Amino acid sequence: MEHDRPPVSTSAFWQGLYAGGEDGWELGGPAPPLRAWLEAGGRLGPRVAVPGCGRGHDLRLLAGRGHAVWGFDFAATAVAAAREGAAREGVTVTVEARDVFTLADAYPSFFDAVWEYTCFCAIDPARREAYADVLAGILRPGGLLLACFFPLREGAGGPPFPVSLADIDRALAGRFEPLEAAAPAASAEPRRGLERLVLARRRGP
Repeated sequence: MEHDRPPVSTSAFWQGLYAGGEDGWELGGPAPPLRAWLEAGGRLGPRVAVPGCGRGHDLRLLAGRGHAVWGFDFAATAVAAAREGAAREGVTVTVEARDVFTLADAYPSFFDAVWEYTCFCAIDPARREAYADVLAGILRPGGLLLACFFPLREGAGGPPFPVSLADIDRALAGRFEPLEAAAPAASAEPRRGLERLVLARRRGP
């Protein structure tokens, strides 16, 4: 039962979903918004972080485009799958089992870019601004945040917890300079119309 699960901010919660086959966020391949953005000529910096990387589909896509990629996830099942997938496809990625809220201490101003997808909506909404601080903290000044925010809908409960345009604005405010914001060029069918792709630059210093 849902009320018997560990809190959402613990690794046990996410490991339990994987163990129970309740990983409904799994797309079976790279995120369509990211793939479409890259195919349209989008380019991130040399070192890219992917918090909440899951089974690592996006890590492999980015590594195949020449990026040095680090993926982070709470769940041991996801970390193992991401490493196995990279080995199977012969791409080099770094995958760590880690609470994303520890990243700023471990990787201060280290990354050139962050790809954020479905981590923002997975964490406790009360921690969203703290998470935005983490993303800013791991980026070098001027580094890029490419984020696809989902699900844009009303309501409560989750994960995924609903996201509003005001939530996005609050997360970016004072930390990032928005460069582009629009519906992504491609979305998985169940997510069409519920996503907003944002490219922003970390404010310095």
